[in-house]
Amino acid sequence: MSAVLDAPDTITTPDTDTDLDAAFLDIVDPDREHQDDDAGDHDRLSHYVSKEDIVRAATQGIAVFALCGKKWRPSKNPENYPVCPECKAEWEKLKEE
Repeated sequence: MSAVLDAPDTITTPDTDTDLDAAFLDIVDPDREHQDDDAGDHDRLSHYVSKEDIVRAATQGIAVFALCGKKWRPSKNPENYPVCPECKAEWEKLKEE
């Protein structure tokens, strides 16, 4: 199982007017084929996931997509794990745009 960091739904920066939620969806394509299993490093890392997906995972038990492309069903406290370096890099890119 894995942990989830609470990435903001939408952040608009004054100088760029970047909608990070839309950019997040551009990176994480829910229609794309992903391996849906519980193996891999997501068991040891906290990943960035949209707030909407966090709510849906908690209420409906669905699998979620992280910025790094991982798909899994979150169940653990993200504060107990280091942040996924791939998610963090993607998040920093989004904030710069």
